[in-house]
Amino acid sequence: MFELTIKDTVYQFNFGIGFVRDINKTVQKSVDGFPDVKEDVGVAYKIAQIIGGDVLALIDVLDAANKGKDPRVTKKILEEYIEDEDTDIDKLFSDILSFFKKANATKRVAIQMEMAMAEAN
Repeated sequence: MFELTIKDTVYQFNFGIGFVRDINKTVQKSVDGFPDVKEDVGVAYKIAQIIGGDVLALIDVLDAANKGKDPRVTKKILEEYIEDEDTDIDKLFSDILSFFKKANATKRVAIQMEMAMAEAN
C-alpha cells in the first residue's frame, strides 16, 4: 500500500488488480490481424506517461489507485497538492514509479516500459 499525507490527512493507494482493470480501460489499441478486436492497454500508457513526467497522468493514476479507499482523495485535492511549491514533484514521480515496480499487478509492465523508454532515448 502506498500512502500520501496531504494537509494532515493520510490517503492510501493500491496498485492492484482492481487498479489495473480500471486504468486499462482508459486506452485501447487494435490487435494486429484481428480488425474487430481491441486490447485494453491503459496501464502501459499511464506508466509511460509517469516515466515521462506527465502530471495529468499522475493525477489519473493516483485517483484510480485510491478508488474504494477511505478517506477518498479527489482530483482537486491532488491538483492542489501537486501545485503546492512545497511538494517535491520529482520525488512523487519517482515514488510512484518505484511502487509500480514493486506491486505484483504492475511490476512486469513497469519494468518493461522503463526499459523500452530508456532504449528509445
